[in-house]
Amino acid sequence: MSTKSDSNGKVPKADAQPSRAGAPAPGARLAAAFEAVEKFPALIESRARVMKAATAETSRIGELVEAVEADVALTISVLRFANRASSSGGIGGIPAAIETLKPSGVLAIAGTSPVFDFFEPNGGWEMRPEQVRVHALATQQAADRIGRAIGWTERDELVVAALLHDIGRLVVSKLHPGRRTYFDTTSRTPEQRIREERDQLGIDHALVGGVLARRWNVPQRIAVAIERHHAEDADGLAAIVATADMVAHYAQGEAVTPERLRAMAQRCGLGPEQLRELLYELPYPRDEGRRVTEPCPLSARELDVLRFLSEGMVYKQIAGEMQLSVSTIRTHLHNVYGKIGAVDRAQAVLTARDRGWI
Repeated sequence: MSTKSDSNGKVPKADAQPSRAGAPAPGARLAAAFEAVEKFPALIESRARVMKAATAETSRIGELVEAVEADVALTISVLRFANRASSSGGIGGIPAAIETLKPSGVLAIAGTSPVFDFFEPNGGWEMRPEQVRVHALATQQAADRIGRAIGWTERDELVVAALLHDIGRLVVSKLHPGRRTYFDTTSRTPEQRIREERDQLGIDHALVGGVLARRWNVPQRIAVAIERHHAEDADGLAAIVATADMVAHYAQGEAVTPERLRAMAQRCGLGPEQLRELLYELPYPRDEGRRVTEPCPLSARELDVLRFLSEGMVYKQIAGEMQLSVSTIRTHLHNVYGKIGAVDRAQAVLTARDRGWI
């Protein structure tokens, strides 16, 4: 029996089969599994970084965004609470969620989050929390590179969809403990594993992940991407996540189907040479232009002054390039210092680069 969600993202009543005497009903077990995912532990180092960024004397929203996005559990919690706090819901990116909650709200969430450490046992989870985090981050990194290559503009939502694409696997692990074959990424490809889920369990993790995302009121396009990232006809955001998922498995030495990887890359607009380059480069660190996660308070002319300074120009040269007086250049730079808390030209340039403004 295959399991489908209705238009509201709910699991249909057909799944609530009569249970054995004394055993929880399937519907109750599913609800308990959903609640368990919402309490999935964060890496203790991630929580520490979030708390440090949220309590810094000079607010560093970019650092706070990056710390949340480095952890599946914190991403889930911040999105859930932000969509609960928003009157309309539909918040699909961490920068927008933090804008709604404010650093103080994120601090409160992190401070009460369950945590795990690198070297601790799995805390009762079939899948080790660190295993989940590592694959999610590898998929996020691959998705970011694909997004850059094809000119995908919704980078914040792409990060979330990539991070949360496998949340349904956590539900499956709670509903069916001991079924290790569904998590065997070394000898089974993603298509083989999801086919076994459907055939043997009547449910699959992609579908369940979409239900969970709707439960948290994230935008429908993210829920659909999570739900359809294993579909043969996936397109748009789902196709990017599908390609990134397979690339991440490949980079981690796990099984993938080359034909499906090529086909899905084509569906999301990634050419053969771009795919080859991605497969070659992904295991290695690469200095990319940072995604802008913090609103820039500087005017266009103030940014131009910083760009020219970063190129080694002096005030007189900058004034000539911009056809302004040297005193006006000094005024622009003085305003920059006040807006971003810099004390000199070097710090101003480094801050602007660090936050992705120049």
